[in-house]
Amino acid sequence: MGRAVQPPGWPRPRGYSNGYVVGNVLFIAGQVGWDAQEHVVEGFVAQFRLALQNVRAVLDTAGVPVENVGRVTVYVTDKRTYVDNAAAVGAAWREVLGKHFPAMSLVQVAALLEEGAEVEIEATAVITS
Repeated sequence: MGRAVQPPGWPRPRGYSNGYVVGNVLFIAGQVGWDAQEHVVEGFVAQFRLALQNVRAVLDTAGVPVENVGRVTVYVTDKRTYVDNAAAVGAAWREVLGKHFPAMSLVQVAALLEEGAEVEIEATAVITS
């Protein structure tokens, strides 16, 4: 059986878990660029940074280091915006996750569930201790 991972102070999600541990694997649900009150911030780069910070919050709550992330999937509503902001996106990545670069996929989607969200990031990590 698995266990849910819920960062302290976050509202309880409806119908899913922010993180879920099965065996020695932590699955992190898609995180958007919103704050703890579930308000989406303005701007693609700001959303990207905050979505990464939310992924990091789930990792930290589970006690899993960033270096154990093996896969990241980034969903964007406009790949051109991602490409046009590549330098700032890279800076946000290094600011939040350091110089750890796991396998990653980027997928353009028609829309994301949360109104105003332009980016959503999910990850999978291995628990080694």
